[in-house]
Amino acid sequence: MGTTDDLRFYGGADAYLAACPSRQILDVLANKWTMLVMGALSGGPMRFGELRRRLDGITQKMLTQTLRTLERDGLVTRTVFPTIPPKVEYAATGLGESVTALMHAIRAWSEENINAVLNARDTYDARAAQEVQPVTT
Repeated sequence: MGTTDDLRFYGGADAYLAACPSRQILDVLANKWTMLVMGALSGGPMRFGELRRRLDGITQKMLTQTLRTLERDGLVTRTVFPTIPPKVEYAATGLGESVTALMHAIRAWSEENINAVLNARDTYDARAAQEVQPVTT
């Protein structure tokens, strides 16, 4: 199952199969920094420093790794302009733009439902704490 032809022979990609290469892109897309970088780039090209300021909490190392992964997977382009000092911009590719709508929907859902999720966590934690208490005799 190492090639696209092999996947077609077996009916196409199936992320539920452990050996399916589509799982690799799911790992990339499910990453919070991927989601946030792609969301930031949906507004147009940005320089590294602009991205770093927009993505509160990301380290330089993590942003570099994320951008390299996205560029390798064809979701982002890196353009170096021949200026002094060199100007580098990152932009979503057509492939990157095609997944951005899904990422926006997930981010919007997260923002809209954070209170419900936090309440569910509190309820679960309270119930779990009651179940764990030792019995005293």
